[in-house]
Amino acid sequence: MSKLVKLAEEQIIKSVTDAINKNIADGTFIEAEIPAFKTEIPADRKNGDYSANAAFMMSKALRMPPRKIAEGILEKINLDNTYFKACEVAGPGFINFFLKPDFYADILLDIEKCGDKYGRSDFGNGKKINVEFVSANPTGPMHMGNARGGALGDCLAAVLDWAGYQVEREFYVNDAGNQIDKFALSLDVRYQQIINGEDSIELPEDSYHGDDIRVLAQSYIDELGTGLIELSEADRRKALVEYALPKNIATMKAAMEKYRIDYNTWFSELTLHNGGELKETIDILTKNGYTYEKEGALWYKNIEVMTAILKREGKSDEDIEKLELKDDVLIRQNGNPTYFAADIAYHRNKLEKRGFDKAIDVWGADHHGHVARMKGAMEAVGIDGSRLDVVLMQLVNLMKDGKPVKMSKRTGKAITLVDLLDEVPIDAVRFLFNMREAGSAMDFDLDLAVEQSNQNPVYYCQYAHARICSILKKLEIEGVKARKPEKAELQLLTSEEEKDLISHLASLTGVIVNAANTYDPAKITHYATDLATKFHRFYNAQRVMVDDESLMQARIFLCMCVRNTMKNVLSMLKIEAP
Repeated sequence: MSKLVKLAEEQIIKSVTDAINKNIADGTFIEAEIPAFKTEIPADRKNGDYSANAAFMMSKALRMPPRKIAEGILEKINLDNTYFKACEVAGPGFINFFLKPDFYADILLDIEKCGDKYGRSDFGNGKKINVEFVSANPTGPMHMGNARGGALGDCLAAVLDWAGYQVEREFYVNDAGNQIDKFALSLDVRYQQIINGEDSIELPEDSYHGDDIRVLAQSYIDELGTGLIELSEADRRKALVEYALPKNIATMKAAMEKYRIDYNTWFSELTLHNGGELKETIDILTKNGYTYEKEGALWYKNIEVMTAILKREGKSDEDIEKLELKDDVLIRQNGNPTYFAADIAYHRNKLEKRGFDKAIDVWGADHHGHVARMKGAMEAVGIDGSRLDVVLMQLVNLMKDGKPVKMSKRTGKAITLVDLLDEVPIDAVRFLFNMREAGSAMDFDLDLAVEQSNQNPVYYCQYAHARICSILKKLEIEGVKARKPEKAELQLLTSEEEKDLISHLASLTGVIVNAANTYDPAKITHYATDLATKFHRFYNAQRVMVDDESLMQARIFLCMCVRNTMKNVLSMLKIEAP
C-alpha cells in the first residue's frame, strides 16, 4: 500500500489502542489483552472512509457487547495529529472514521513526487523470483494457450517487479527427449517424400502432421539440396533437426518480441543432459533412497514421497488412497531419461544452482496433476517444495459474432499466436488476456478486441488517458497555465467524486502488492478500468475550468495525477498510453 495509506491505517490502530488502554486504566473496561484488529474501507463511503472492528475483537475478553465497547472507545479517542477529522459508532459496534482534506492533498502531492515510480514498493525486499512461462514445444507453431500464457506470465512478472521483487523471465526450450525424436522422424519422412514421392514412405500416425514440417523439409532442400538422402537415417535426422530447430526457436523469439515479451533467459533442456545436471539430480534421488529398478527402467518413489507429505499435512490413509498415487519412470528401458526426470533437474537448477528464492511456473490446466508431484520431487532432492509455485491457466475460446472460431480465414488452419497478433492490436491482446484470473476459462472476443469504443476495456482506459491530455491542451490554448498548487488549494477538492477518485489513486500500491501475493494480474486491469470510470464520473460532475483559480488549479493537478497513474499502470502491462 501507499506509505500514506499505511500511515493512516497505523494512526487508526494507535488511536483505538490508546483509547482502549485509557478505558482499562480508569476501570471502564476490565484488564484484558488487546487482540489484533482490522481496518478496512467500507463498501459505501457514506459510512466512513475507514472502519475498525476492534470492539468485536475485544467483546469476548471484556465480556461486553461490541456496541458498548465501541461507545467507550469513542468517548476517549483522540484524533489530533492524524489524518482523521471524526469517527462514529455504526451498527452493532463498528467504528467508522472520516478523513480530513489534507489526506487527499498529500496523496496527490505524493503521486506528483513519485512520478513514473508511483505504485512501486519494496514489499518483496528484493527477493529473487524466476517466472517461467509459455515454454512452448519448439517443434511446431504456438497456439492460443501460449498467447494467454504469454500475456499472463509477462504481466505477472511486471507486477512482482513493481512490488519490489527481483524478477527474471524465462522460456524453457524443450530441445531434448521424445518430442525431438518425433520431430526428427517427421522431418525425415517429409524430406524423403519430397524427393522420392508421397507414396515412397508413410508418415506414422503418432508423428507431427502439420504443414510446418513439410515447409521446413522443403526449405532444407531449397537451401542445401538433397544430399542427405545418401546418409544413414541417424545422420540424416540429426542434420535435419540441427537445421530446423534453430529456425523454429528463432520464429518463437520473433513472436515473443512482437508480443513485447523480453526474456532474460532462454534455457535449453539439452544443457541439463549434456552438462551432467540430469545425472547428478537422479544420483541425489538414488542417494536419498527415492529410486528403484524394475523391468529394466529406473523408477521414482512418488507414492512414498507424496504419502509422507500428505500425512504431514494431516491427510488420512483413506484420503490418500483416493488419490491413486503412482510411481514415475525416470530412465526408460532404452536408457533415455523421461520428461519428468529432466523437469526435476530443471527446477533444481533454478532453485539450488541459480539460487532463486522462488520459482513460479505458468502451466496449462491439463498439468494440474503434475503440480504436487513436482513439489514433492523438490522435497526428495532436498529443496523446500513451497519455493515452487505453479499458476494453472484455463483454456481460451476465440469468439467472433458470438460464435466460437477455430480456423483462420487466411490460412484455413487452427489460429496460432502469430495469427492473433497479426489480426488484433497487441495492446488489446495483452489487456484482455489479463481481464480474468488464470484459473477461469475465458472467451476472447475478436470483435471486441478491435472495437474502438468504451465497450473495449483497453480502449476505455486509453481513452481516459487521451482525454486528460486533450483537456490539458485545450486549457493551454485558452491561456490557462497549469502550476503546482499549494496544499491548501488541493484541500478544496471535497466533492464526493473528487474524494472517490483520489482514494482510488491512493490504493494503487496496495492493489499491486495484492496482485503480486495472489499471482493475479487481473487485479491491475480491473484497477485501470475502475480508474477510468471514476475519472469520467468526476469530469462529468465537476467542471475543471471554473472562476475560482485555486480550485481550477487543484482540479488540473488532479487530472494530471490521474493521467500519470493511468500511464504507470498501462506501462506496467506494456500497453501504450496515447
